[in-house]
Amino acid sequence: MRIETPAAQLPPAGEPMVDIRKLWSVFTTPEKTFVVHQDLDLSVQRGEVLALVGGSGTGKTLLLRQILCLETPARGEIRVLGKSVESIGQKGAASRIGMLFQHGALFSAFSVLENIAFPLRELKTLPSALIRDAAMVKLQMVGLKPDDADKMPADLSGGMIKRVALARALIMDPPLLLLDEPTAGLDPDSSDGFVTLLRSLHRDMALTVIMVTHDLDTLFELATRIAVLADKRVIVADSPREVLAFQHPFIHDFFLGERGQRAMELLREYPFAI
Repeated sequence: MRIETPAAQLPPAGEPMVDIRKLWSVFTTPEKTFVVHQDLDLSVQRGEVLALVGGSGTGKTLLLRQILCLETPARGEIRVLGKSVESIGQKGAASRIGMLFQHGALFSAFSVLENIAFPLRELKTLPSALIRDAAMVKLQMVGLKPDDADKMPADLSGGMIKRVALARALIMDPPLLLLDEPTAGLDPDSSDGFVTLLRSLHRDMALTVIMVTHDLDTLFELATRIAVLADKRVIVADSPREVLAFQHPFIHDFFLGERGQRAMELLREYPFAI
């Protein structure tokens, strides 16, 4: 079951799904002004899985929030699905973009099904029966059972919370999905299962995905392209192999350390990421 919303609108052929130009992100305190992004440029093409990586304080999650229209940059332009985020507005962005927050951000007083259905109920335009049916479809799409529908968030494992949050992010059938540390806090088996689910949904729903992750296994298994945030901008955005060849201290430390060497073995197993 698909819900026909503005999420079905795609940018004109040849235009990126997300296009960011000359972006500045600035925060001011009584003592100091902090520039997080300075003249940052980034384009995300339809159908790709772009991984955003960078050191602490480089504004990876902030960039996701700006794309979702939850934060406003100091200057520059962000276009999503061919339109500026200013013209879309926060409510419009929510109907076009699915967002999986790092810790799930489920409503503790709502059941699983109520959490998944929440964005559709906010529209106030669809009958309750249709909303429930759509939520049940998404519940099962992410690998949960109908019996899980009435459970409360406090009764769920970490992996189940991620799946419920993902179902909620997909309830409006958005063409663009944002993931903030999708496998953070999961044990290895749950992480592997969630990555497999994301790969399947990316293919079956023709999603474009922007993902922030520190987990190199997740990155190499999913990402078709990597954008590296450093020096207040995107210093390189390319295939994993090309990024690994780019000379920069952060890239060397992040990818070529001991854990990076272990994770790079995945490049041999998942040639689509090369």
